[in-house]
Amino acid sequence: MPEETLRPAWSQHFTPDAIEELLAQGPFAKITPEWAWGKSTGKGVRVAIVDSGVEYDHPALDDCVKGGVIIEYDAKAENMHRVRTDNQPADVSGHGTACAGIIHSIAPEAEIYSVRVLGRNMGGRAIQFAAGLDWAIENDMQVVNMSLSTSLEEYFGLFHDLADQAYFKNMNLISAVNNLPEPSYPSLYSSVISVAAHDGTDPFTYYYNTTPPVEFGAPGIDVEVAWNKGQYLVCTGNSFAAPHITGITTLIRAKHPELTPFQVKTVLLACAANTKRK
Repeated sequence: MPEETLRPAWSQHFTPDAIEELLAQGPFAKITPEWAWGKSTGKGVRVAIVDSGVEYDHPALDDCVKGGVIIEYDAKAENMHRVRTDNQPADVSGHGTACAGIIHSIAPEAEIYSVRVLGRNMGGRAIQFAAGLDWAIENDMQVVNMSLSTSLEEYFGLFHDLADQAYFKNMNLISAVNNLPEPSYPSLYSSVISVAAHDGTDPFTYYYNTTPPVEFGAPGIDVEVAWNKGQYLVCTGNSFAAPHITGITTLIRAKHPELTPFQVKTVLLACAANTKRK
């Protein structure tokens, strides 16, 4: 049986110089950042961070963390995992808190929920990841950040089913792409918003990629992030690009709750920095 590990997506950089400019015309050109998220704070939107946990009392997070769960592997349990409530979440490595801090800086009134599936060494099992995503779906999260992936082929079907469930429950899933040049899930599914890193610094400057599977590029190189134990670090990776798009998606969802996941992705395309208006 292969080793089941989850890896944060760290290193596949997004190059804006290679990105084709798109031309928005007609009604499409009227979708602007101001229309999409102007004056939105993310209020009322529930965001799950499936990761290493979120340090609920980190000074960068104010009081945005509203609870969470710990998904533990248990070979003897039903479906090989157990779920424990985590009302005052902790972060065992810092990675999840980094993602939460980025999201909170963009959408300060969003409600963040910690879904811990990774351990101290940033490893975990695919079944824990799947169970964490399932928990988010069952508990009516509206946006889910996943800065991790699995490349195990036997989980393709399970994650595809979960992504479809989320899509038809009007949830937006945002996933960092893998750090290795191999297929990984769930970032490859069309119902998921996939993200890689570019070297910009403006959190609202992102790019659309016309040659999937990577769809969007957002800041993720030398980004100052919150870390566990009240720390701050400067980090690089696709893992930190994804929460930028998660934060913007949260703003859009708060301002336009009537939009479907497909429509939200269209709005992101319309507002990308390489989409020019005529």
